[in-house]
Parts: sequence; structure tokens; C-alpha cells
Amino acid sequence: MQQETEKSYKQCIVIRADLKLTKGKAAVQAAHASILSYELAPIEDRERWKQQGQKKVVLKVYSLEELKKLRDAAEKLGLPCAIVEDAGLTEVPPGTVTALGIGPASAEEIDKVTGHLKLL
Repeated sequence: MQQETEKSYKQCIVIRADLKLTKGKAAVQAAHASILSYELAPIEDRERWKQQGQKKVVLKVYSLEELKKLRDAAEKLGLPCAIVEDAGLTEVPPGTVTALGIGPASAEEIDKVTGHLKLL
């Protein structure tokens, strides 16, 4: 009997490139997105993801509308996802949506939402 291939897990972080955040600011927003979406993932998915090395991919979009469409698509598939709204203490006004975290979840499912995006 052939052994079933283990499902691959990952997390995608999507940053708004149109905001032209500094590298440091983008890194902080990515960290927020990672933790926020991680906390929404089922414990089993979190554990599998950690066992596989916590793969993260950081991608970019060019508008708030594009980010919201991704969030809607992720939610429609039942993927854990979270929008980051900045506190506005440094580079952007308070409440500016800067990033989206998706997963950890099945890489195959996340790719249905993010597979067309370019790396940041």
C-alpha cells in the first residue's frame, strides 16, 4: 500500500507596496500579520506548520482593494486570515491597512488565493 504524501503547510504575508513603507516598517507589519493569522489557525495546522519549519512567503499587492479581495477569497475558502491596521505612530495615518496574513494552512489551498502574486 502506498503511503499518503504529507500535506505541505505555509503562511503567506501580503504587504501593500503602494504605501512605500520602509523596509523596517514593512518587516514589522509582516510580523503583525503573521501572528494575527497564526492565532486564528486550527491548533493542528499550527503544529504541522511548525513541524515543517514554519514556511513563510512575503508577497505584494498595489492597492487596498486588491488586499481586500485576497482577504475575501481566503475567507471564502475557510483559510485563517487577518488584516493589519497600523496605529499611525510613524509612517502612515492611524487605521491604514498595511498587510494581510493568511495561514498557516495547506499550501495548496493558500496558493489558490496567492499563487499569482509576486514576492516582496
